[in-house]
Amino acid sequence: MLRAGDLVILTGGLGAGKTTLTQGIAEGLGVRGPITSPTFVIARVHPSLGSGPVLVHVDAYRLGGLEELDDLDLDTDLDRAVTIVEWGQGVAEGLAEDRLEIVLDGDPVRTATVHRHGPRWAGTEIEAALAGLEVAS
Repeated sequence: MLRAGDLVILTGGLGAGKTTLTQGIAEGLGVRGPITSPTFVIARVHPSLGSGPVLVHVDAYRLGGLEELDDLDLDTDLDRAVTIVEWGQGVAEGLAEDRLEIVLDGDPVRTATVHRHGPRWAGTEIEAALAGLEVAS
């Protein structure tokens, strides 16, 4: 379902499952791991083990705003990568009009709400791929 050029913004409290979800996405994409939280290095690039896109995994928790995110030059990677930004709400939306925003909540039951933005996701049948998750338009 995800392809090069896709942006996914993950939001949720500590321990909500942002990195765990990223690990699952990375496994599905077939990229080189291990996938760990990039909190202190801010961003990691995971090359594909096959012919698929690379995964750019960003932790925006320590970033002060869009300017600091721009300093990472992620836009140079966006077209050739699936980019996942943890803690990206309020910071990463300016990277792409087309994006998925996934809000994770682990209290008391783990839930995920998916918000689709832009023409890339309009009318897509992602509900089957996200069975059991709440999908918002």
